[in-house]
Amino acid sequence: MTKNRSTLVISPGEPAGIGPDLALSLRKSDLQANLVLVADPSLLEQRAADLGIEDISINEITSIEQSLPESLNVFAVNARREVAPGKLNTENASYVLKCLEKAVSLCESGECQALVTGPVNKAVINEAGISFTGHTEWLAERTDTRQVVMMLAADDFRVALATTHLPLRDVADAINIDSLEQTIEIINRDLKSRFAISNPRILVCGLNPHAGESGHMGREEIDTIIPAIKRARATGIEVIGPLPADTAFTPQQLDGVDVVLAMFHDQGLPVLKHAGFGKAVNITLGLPIIRTSVDHGTALELAGTGRASNVSLVMAIKSAMDMAGNQFRAI
Repeated sequence: MTKNRSTLVISPGEPAGIGPDLALSLRKSDLQANLVLVADPSLLEQRAADLGIEDISINEITSIEQSLPESLNVFAVNARREVAPGKLNTENASYVLKCLEKAVSLCESGECQALVTGPVNKAVINEAGISFTGHTEWLAERTDTRQVVMMLAADDFRVALATTHLPLRDVADAINIDSLEQTIEIINRDLKSRFAISNPRILVCGLNPHAGESGHMGREEIDTIIPAIKRARATGIEVIGPLPADTAFTPQQLDGVDVVLAMFHDQGLPVLKHAGFGKAVNITLGLPIIRTSVDHGTALELAGTGRASNVSLVMAIKSAMDMAGNQFRAI
């Protein structure tokens, strides 16, 4: 282990997907951080063989102090069944969550300064009889955090969400004044402490077309969004909006804005991913630990082929490193 560097723990995610491939790509990383994995060592060795990788050294550890340079340092968690690239198995769903559990524990203990997660397959976890909406919600429950905020970032372009993985018909009912004000407060606090932005400017989208057209296309802006914005402004937070989502993402409106708060998943993320897919980072705000993730799925068809790109993972690691450094300096 190298001193004076942040230690980041990586949970590769779905074992049948590209997560193990991406983890293996870190074996020659020049990233200025101590990286440790929580995974099945035998799975990594088999995937390395599938990829034709011979220059691999896996070091199984039980503490950070046992980490070695030039090795993949791994906290071992065994998969329940042998893993075939591209083939999901519900019996390994619990393995994915055990890896996450161990990784979170390492952050809570202070041994690691941030968590970076690989992609998971929500469907196979649910088909295994385990209720799982997504990393964001699982981490909130695991850390006993009442409210968190999902945010994706591509360089300095950031989009946060007032709601996450909900059916569209449920979105309006899920947004209320208190939760929206809390969302704005979480964004403001974390952009200050973890992104070193001294006075964040937050642009808020309306829910309805034309931001409700003065109530003619829905009253959510009048009854919920505007009151929440007023409350946030009263505490000194700089908030703009609500603006119609179809113009909120224009260069003129984004000028000087640090983050856009969209009301639902597909209102903001298609724009963000169009701008930076493959290099964007998924970040959970509001948690007691730092967590970043890749912006893509498990890509089962690429697992074991050597064609998976690790750009988003590297960006997620760099973002976690920056956040950990900013948070340390803010203490």
